[in-house]
Amino acid sequence: DPRGLYVCETGGQRKSLQVHYRMCQNCIEVDAPTISGIVVADVVATLFLVLAVYCITGHGRGHSSRASDRQNLISNELYQ
Repeated sequence: DPRGLYVCETGGQRKSLQVHYRMCQNCIEVDAPTISGIVVADVVATLFLVLAVYCITGHGRGHSSRASDRQNLISNELYQ
């Protein structure tokens, strides 16, 4: 435990240093391979999600429906 009061004496001078240090008991060390693994997994998951959305939405297969998007309006003077 590095906490405490540290004292240094040289040539009749006395200097002290109070150290407050909190130890992390549930910490996980993250090194470069771990970070790169997380990044690669995130990219793969994102690409999988893009592919799934692309397949589900139909991605414009070139089919056009036979029903027209236009509606014939009823000519009525009251609603114009």
